[in-house]
Amino acid sequence: MKDEYDFSGAQRGRFYRPGAELAPPVHLDPDVLGYCLERARAGGASLSEMVNDLLRKDIARIEGSR
Repeated sequence: MKDEYDFSGAQRGRFYRPGAELAPPVHLDPDVLGYCLERARAGGASLSEMVNDLLRKDIARIEGSR
């Protein structure tokens, strides 16, 4: 990194978007990732679709047991 940066041409809030929702990155352990990738490929789905489906099923089970 430089010792000094020139911010004289900067604009405050240039990239601010009210109401924007950010999706935090989710990091899977290698064994979990491998399993999910295999299941997604076998089912013809993307990794995101498959993981979301698994999590929705877990959420439904958790909420159903309350």
